Amino acid sequence: MLKVRCKCCNREIVSSTKIQSCGCPNMLTVTEDNITAVDLNKVIMLNSNKETKTKGVLTSQDLAYQEERRHRKVRKLNFDIR
Repeated sequence: MLKVRCKCCNREIVSSTKIQSCGCPNMLTVTEDNITAVDLNKVIMLNSNKETKTKGVLTSQDLAYQEERRHRKVRKLNFDIR
């Protein structure tokens, strides 16, 4: 459930399955989890249900190993071609 306030008309809109709009010249529109407006600087998010996702799934030890691995040099082998 999103709760949003328009700074132009001070109207608070709570998201639902149907489209809701404030009706002022900024035209704040909320549908489920989408927010649109003419100028989003005039919109205040009061609360949201978005969960923050962690960017990486690797632990700090895994990242250190990958960084060490990145600095390894490639060893070229010389073969005699007959």
